[in-house]
Amino acid sequence: MRGRRRFRTTVAAAGAALLLCAGALTGCETAGPAVTASPKPTPRPTPVWDRTPASLAAVGDSITRAFDACSVLADCPEVSWATGTDAGVNSLALRLLGAERVTDSSWNLARTGARMAELPQQMARAGARKPELVTVMMGANDACRDRVELMTPVEEFRADFEAALAALRKSAPKAQVYVTSVPDLKRLWAQGKDSPMGRQVWQLGICASMLADAQDLSAPAERRRTLVRDRVVAYNTVLEEVCAKDRRCRYDGGAVFGFRFDGRQLSPWDWFHPSKNGQARLAEIAHRQVTAPEPPA
Repeated sequence: MRGRRRFRTTVAAAGAALLLCAGALTGCETAGPAVTASPKPTPRPTPVWDRTPASLAAVGDSITRAFDACSVLADCPEVSWATGTDAGVNSLALRLLGAERVTDSSWNLARTGARMAELPQQMARAGARKPELVTVMMGANDACRDRVELMTPVEEFRADFEAALAALRKSAPKAQVYVTSVPDLKRLWAQGKDSPMGRQVWQLGICASMLADAQDLSAPAERRRTLVRDRVVAYNTVLEEVCAKDRRCRYDGGAVFGFRFDGRQLSPWDWFHPSKNGQARLAEIAHRQVTAPEPPA
């Protein structure tokens, strides 16, 4: 009897243990594997750079004003690479905004002859428009002076560009900025030096630091041209470095400096400023840079 009672007690205890294990979440070998929740996917951060801005302001100098692109010694903003309305050029504004909005949503605030010292004023005017994108092409006139000694010092150039971005940020903190490199002025000299008409116009004083005595190939003349080119390279380094400190600024990586303008892309009146064809090429470069995806972080 005692044996049977012990047997029943043991069976009852085992049954109770099984019931406890069945109700427990953990701690028993007979329990199933714990169910873990699937991790939620991490949302992708919103890109800082908007590839489809809805408005555009252009600041800069004679290139953005399309000087000498349509007629001699005159601006022709309708064929500007940045804001022009000419379908043959297909400006950056036309590509981004469309023909129906380009007039009301883009503004050309550049001035022929402007140097970097003027950019803070132009940027302040641009910021007042609250554009989503500002294009900057400035610096050629800082190197194009009557004499090499008059070229803008590099640190002064840097201070003015920093002041220009600061002026924009006061009124348009979220505006994107596309900065082009300064063109290779020595390459432009090489393209036009054999044109009789070009040399004739150059004698009027266009970029004398580079273009004076265009057919003089002596060592002093070559040193002078190299000094001008080196200063342009230094300006482009400044543009890249200052732009890199602003998370909404994009430098063209030297694309304009590296572009090989040929006779078709230079003004037939001065063989120095971009022609209508040259303006179209600048528009292509700009659009490619502005709409490029952000590199991975």
